Amino acid sequence: MKIAAVDQGTTSTRILTMDADGQLQPVLSLPHGQSYPAPGHVEQDGEELLANIARCLDAAGAGGIGLANQGESCLAWDGRDGRPVSPVISWQDDRTADVTTALEREGAAPMVMARAGLPLDPYFSASKLGWIMRHIPRAADLARQGHLRLGTTDAFFRDRLTGRFETDIATASRTSLMNLETGEWDGDLCRLFGVPMAALPRIGPTSGDLGGLPGGGRLMASIVDQQAALYGHGCRTPGAAKVTFGTGAFVQCLTGGLVRPERPGPLPTVAWQAEGGPVSYALDGAVYSAASAVNWARGLKLFSRYDEIDGFATAPAIDRGIAFVPALAGLGCPHWNRGARGGWLGLSLADGPGDLMQALLEGIALRCAEVIAAMAALLPFQGAISVDGGLSRNGYFTGFLAEVTPHDLFLPSETEQTALGLARMAAEAAGVVVPDSRPGRRLAAQAAGAAPRLARFAAARAAIESYSAR
Repeated sequence: MKIAAVDQGTTSTRILTMDADGQLQPVLSLPHGQSYPAPGHVEQDGEELLANIARCLDAAGAGGIGLANQGESCLAWDGRDGRPVSPVISWQDDRTADVTTALEREGAAPMVMARAGLPLDPYFSASKLGWIMRHIPRAADLARQGHLRLGTTDAFFRDRLTGRFETDIATASRTSLMNLETGEWDGDLCRLFGVPMAALPRIGPTSGDLGGLPGGGRLMASIVDQQAALYGHGCRTPGAAKVTFGTGAFVQCLTGGLVRPERPGPLPTVAWQAEGGPVSYALDGAVYSAASAVNWARGLKLFSRYDEIDGFATAPAIDRGIAFVPALAGLGCPHWNRGARGGWLGLSLADGPGDLMQALLEGIALRCAEVIAAMAALLPFQGAISVDGGLSRNGYFTGFLAEVTPHDLFLPSETEQTALGLARMAAEAAGVVVPDSRPGRRLAAQAAGAAPRLARFAAARAAIESYSAR
């Protein structure tokens, strides 16, 4: 059976096929639009995303397909014809920050943490789905008629492509509506966020025979993108960890069993569950702005070509007193402060675009180092941290990251780890044997002098949080 992986990401949809040697071959990549109708609002068009998936499936031909989704992005649609009645509200969107803040003031945070394992944050789908119910009359009308469907983007895609209104347990664990202990929707959480449980999809495994696709293919795996990447990196034992640098930066460490922190920091999440198999869990931590910060700076004309920021002639910016806090969409793990905003500190008249970009790259690495340290305090890491994504190809960035975290880094030769994980999941579900070869290079940790840098960055972050709170 031909195996292909569809990576439906934040800015594009890509399909890659896997050959008999386990190597990926790109077939098609299609960008899609994002709109920003109000401050903090980030939206996409569900029909555009679905059309791009359909084009990717046509380009690859029938076979066993794995499908990755964006995670917390969600929407509403009419169950009778499958047409969206809301935009896709992106995982980056923070329009519900006032809602989650109000719920925290009312004392709801401990219950949400106990049931879902997640903090009250607009990053997760629950408050977005509740927003749809309050602000889109068509959705409320459909709910009263029994025709409303709500869910993350994967449920919408699967409903339209396979005719099965389902999501997977890993994606559901990112909504704040699923009980981590039972793997089912939680009635109390649904009531808290104002989400009608009857409108949510059935929760199922991440791989198996998940339904037929147009053109004769079979959906064999469906999972949130970061868990797919964790699988692609070969993380199979507790303590194995990876970082994916995309629009944001996403650190995950496989735990096997459920590890539940006492307070919000690194978060427990479902890693995957093959059909008929046990649930595997992981710890998860997000830095909201990574490549998005770099692209934002490029839009400000701080650089034009990416090779311009692959090395710098000066000492690290943080050592020279210049810091950048990449809180352009707030601070995620372990701080969970969506009200924070980014900024440079310590600038002088002598500093120019190169200094700003050097500090920006270092700031992303230092934020990742914070997440890694918080996660390793809960579960010691085993082996090198596997690193992928666009920024992993920047020599200055990966070198600096190795200087601020005490763990070796492994840089796989294959940069499409989400697609690789998807393809491997789909192949295993289809009974296709794939060679397990993971070429790459190891970057040794050189973090002996990391403490002063982390302390200076922590002071900069605290200053940014204090300023943003005013």
